[in-house]
Amino acid sequence: MPQIAQLAATYSSQIFWLLITFGLVFFVIGLGMVPKIQSTVEARDSKIAGDLAEAKAAFARADEIEAQQRAKDADNRAAAQAMVAEAKAKAAKASEKQIATADAKIAEKISAAEASIRAASVSALQEIEAVSADAARDMVAKISGAQATPEAAAAAVKAALAHG
Repeated sequence: MPQIAQLAATYSSQIFWLLITFGLVFFVIGLGMVPKIQSTVEARDSKIAGDLAEAKAAFARADEIEAQQRAKDADNRAAAQAMVAEAKAKAAKASEKQIATADAKIAEKISAAEASIRAASVSALQEIEAVSADAARDMVAKISGAQATPEAAAAAVKAALAHG
């Protein structure tokens, strides 16, 4: 095979060019491009670290603001509850006054109604006595045939009502 026979003659030149190529690649990539890539990666890492620090600080501020807001909400809730309690107390006092006024009016109406009932009762009793006296005179006249005086009949009815 002719390629194997040429190997010894071209072996040294291939190694030479291989070393030149690797050297060139090493100097171009290793010394030219790698430092730029490393500086870019370091800049990116520092940017990420800075962003994370800012995010942690923002979270801490947010937690502080949330705690302040919760305290403010608790204060507002307490103030609202105090206002509600005060309004309830005022409403209770107003209701008590209205109830007292209504009770007084109702008591007046009850007193007036009781007086009216008493007057009607007295009037009814007087009418009953008068009717009873007339009925007694009529009964005496029909049963015995004698005439009783209105005064005697009224006295007899009053005596009978007093005992009964």
